[in-house]
Amino acid sequence: MSGRVDGKIALISGAGSGLGQATAIHLAREGARIVATDIDGGTAEATAASINGEFQGAAVSAAHDVTSQEQWVSAVDLAASHFGGLDILVNNAGISLHGDVESTPYSDFQKLMDINLNSVFLGCQEAMKVMKSSGAGSIINISSVAGKMGNPNTIAYGTTKAGVAYMTKCVALDCAQKGYKVRCNSIHPTYIRTPLIDQFLHDDEALERLNKMVPLGRINETEDVTFAILFLASDESAMMTGSELFIDGGLSAGYTPRV
Repeated sequence: MSGRVDGKIALISGAGSGLGQATAIHLAREGARIVATDIDGGTAEATAASINGEFQGAAVSAAHDVTSQEQWVSAVDLAASHFGGLDILVNNAGISLHGDVESTPYSDFQKLMDINLNSVFLGCQEAMKVMKSSGAGSIINISSVAGKMGNPNTIAYGTTKAGVAYMTKCVALDCAQKGYKVRCNSIHPTYIRTPLIDQFLHDDEALERLNKMVPLGRINETEDVTFAILFLASDESAMMTGSELFIDGGLSAGYTPRV
């Protein structure tokens, strides 16, 4: 353990599986104490148990509906009461639904807005209250390359992730202007090998097609993204706020295959 976030307290939403779980474990191995939350409290508890198996007492968990302001208050309060504060927030919880503008029901569009975007507002708002009192903090919002590149088949998902990018800049500038020393940055991955992409893997060749979309030849593994999260969580990125960090193998650069 190199201790890049040694002694820091991190709250990760959606930590029961996929990127959130991998992030919680990675930050713990770098010295952080972890509040792992998830809509499925059992999976969050399993993540915390895995961490505590390596580092006794380093993690707690909570069931957490990120669309609920009251549950955000409770999650942040848990970090403060159990560990003494909050230094890092990773707004990771999210879902993805496939559909174009004609086929997407408004109820699905609103569901994604609530889970993927409105929850980030609530998380930033509650975390800032604790972080500004302690004099420092890092908020890391998980956006997506889909928030920067148009795709007619992900209208709801892409719209929410574009909103996350904009909101991140607003929070970053607000904190800077008020002297809070709270940084806020967004991360924009391409596809990650987690259960979230299963809906895109309709046949045996689907993963190969996704890999070929990326100039570097493959989609992300979770650690490709967790190392970026670790960097933004650490003091190594002390002069970064309002930034967009793309972990996409060059996809957003506008690559076109040779013909």
